[in-house]
Amino acid sequence: MSQKKKLKTAMRTPFPPALLLLSAIASATTAAAQAQLVEAAPIQLDPVVVSVERSRQSSFDAPAAITAITREVIDNGGMQVNLSEVLNRVPGVTVLNRQNYAQDLQLSIRGFGARSTFGIRGVRLIVDGIPATMPDGQGQASNIALGSASRIEVLRGPLAQLYGNAAGGVVQIFTDAGTPTPTAEFSYAAGPYGQSRSGLKFSASNAVDALTLDVSQFNTDGYRDHSEARRSQFNGKWVHELGNDGRLSFVLNILDQPLSKDPLGLTLTDFETNPRQVTPIANSQDSRKTVAQQQAGVVLEQRLGAATLLTARLYAGARQLDNALGLPLSAQTSDTSSGGIVKLERQYGGLGVQLAHSIKLDSGQTLRLTGGVDLDRLNEDRQGFINAGGVAGAPKRDESNSVQNQDFFAQAAFDLTTQWTATAGLRSSRVKFNNIDHFIVAPRTTSPTAPGNPDDSGGVDYSATNPVLGLAWRAAPELNLYANAGQGFETPTFAELSYRPSPATGLNTALRASRSRHAEVGAKWKLSPTQRIDAALFDITTEDEIVVDVNTGGRSTFKNAGRTKRSGLELQYAGQFGADWRVAASLTAMRARFADSFVSGSGAAALVVPSGNHLPGVAERSAFAELAWAPRGAWGGFNAGVEMVYSGGLYFNDINKIDAADVGTRATDATTLLNLRAGFAQKSGDWTFTQLLRLDNATDRRYAGSVIVNEANKRFFEPALPRNWLLAVNAKVEFR
Repeated sequence: MSQKKKLKTAMRTPFPPALLLLSAIASATTAAAQAQLVEAAPIQLDPVVVSVERSRQSSFDAPAAITAITREVIDNGGMQVNLSEVLNRVPGVTVLNRQNYAQDLQLSIRGFGARSTFGIRGVRLIVDGIPATMPDGQGQASNIALGSASRIEVLRGPLAQLYGNAAGGVVQIFTDAGTPTPTAEFSYAAGPYGQSRSGLKFSASNAVDALTLDVSQFNTDGYRDHSEARRSQFNGKWVHELGNDGRLSFVLNILDQPLSKDPLGLTLTDFETNPRQVTPIANSQDSRKTVAQQQAGVVLEQRLGAATLLTARLYAGARQLDNALGLPLSAQTSDTSSGGIVKLERQYGGLGVQLAHSIKLDSGQTLRLTGGVDLDRLNEDRQGFINAGGVAGAPKRDESNSVQNQDFFAQAAFDLTTQWTATAGLRSSRVKFNNIDHFIVAPRTTSPTAPGNPDDSGGVDYSATNPVLGLAWRAAPELNLYANAGQGFETPTFAELSYRPSPATGLNTALRASRSRHAEVGAKWKLSPTQRIDAALFDITTEDEIVVDVNTGGRSTFKNAGRTKRSGLELQYAGQFGADWRVAASLTAMRARFADSFVSGSGAAALVVPSGNHLPGVAERSAFAELAWAPRGAWGGFNAGVEMVYSGGLYFNDINKIDAADVGTRATDATTLLNLRAGFAQKSGDWTFTQLLRLDNATDRRYAGSVIVNEANKRFFEPALPRNWLLAVNAKVEFR
């Protein structure tokens, strides 16, 4: 059956007929004669998290929807290059690997961030206490070093709004803090299409210091033509105990991505004919991106008494980007065009101070107070040039941009009784944008006037004060219930403000910040000491949703679309059966729709988007199930797992069909993937060896892994990998 016939009304059945968990049987290779087996660790039903009340607590007690990803999951997930390897098991999260390292992956939480053409919007990223999301709300995941991450936390729901602008959800990554014994670890992974990753990690600690150093190199020839990429990465963390109940953490992260070709999206016909092909203009204009980033930061944790903790952070970084877009020459020659090659140099930094204090009351109750301030700033020089066959031609843009935020927040958690806890929070945010157009304004310009190209200098400010309220009930030692409500807001990013609809000039100041109201009720239930279920119901209304207006050649313009509604259910289960078997499962059922009609596009291409249409880029149905088997005493430390990953169809534009002449609604096919893995682990003296073999998409499903929302040339589709394999080996030695 052709893809066109398959792309009918989407998701007629919300889930596959059955979620089957299959066991895997693999034979082990002979281990060294003296090798001892490495046993799998027991499942962690109650990991420690810090994202909810900004202090350490168990995930079971945290009164919010939060999921912690452990190191074991990262090790078994894949090549340790993309967050999509591990976040597909988190309910409420859509994470799409585009097989395009010039555009980064697409990450959305409860539908926030789904509009992003490049980078990450609507979701806050934090690495070791340092923001990886800029003050304007745009972030990148390419500098996250999974090879040295000890855990990942994903916070969803109203309490995420206390992290400020564009906090539809929060993803925090924590680097290993060092090992008691000095340890060196070498890893190598390889897969089809020229994929390989090599890594070297060193870690050590004593009573005063803990150190982790991690360096890696990733290469791929790409599944599609014109999609090669090379990436080098360094991540370092040094933790120093001050000796007076204080601790300093120093972090350093360096990314060098000298090559990342961009094959652009495919039309439906091209996708059906040959998903590996490249859009011709990607070759003729050599669409590509080069990125380099350097970042350093320090975090102080200082006890000011038994009940008071001061936390402060200071960081600075720089980012350099050279991006050739797949724009035809004819689209670059107008007076107001900024060209087809973007070059920018960015400097950013910030500081934050937080004070947490606990008060014990005479009645035995506890009041926990947290307050602080976040100040962040970004400055960039952005230039544009004609893209003449991949070569920079005449200048078309020269401007200085700056954006800064000033945020103040306070949060209180009060134990009303031994069973009831009330939470209240408030965050006041101001985000200020400014642009100076040097292309026509002295002294940097050589042409003080440019006919048809007026001064684009300008600025715009956004501000909001967002409250959050919550109530948690410890109904029983094994059952926690909670309810939260709050408000959030999301400003446009600088890229969204800068790309304005033609023939308008200056910043797109008509764009308003979107405002959202969030409500959530949830339950966490330990069925037994080895089984746990988390459930959450949510409802979100957003005013002035920021949507893609026109998207062509890697450049998008944006507008506000009125109201949207998101409501849904999230379920997560984890269990261990006996010593050998583990099960993990998650499910998301969401309704994400435009609540108001609006006009998309302009001129002859303008179309009315009716209320009730699906939000594009959002998987309204998703599920994950895993069965893992790690038999004790197995030959070669054998372990195996079977994963089922289901994703509902993705609508690729606001009108929910290919074009105005199309009949019915259109989305990509819902897809069920079967992934298999087998691993081995041996220990010989001070050495530990592990091996991992994965077979992903074992049934060789052909599907679109992601979509480019509202692509003007109907090149919506980005193909996913067919059946593919991964072989990873790891050798670790302890220096005793």
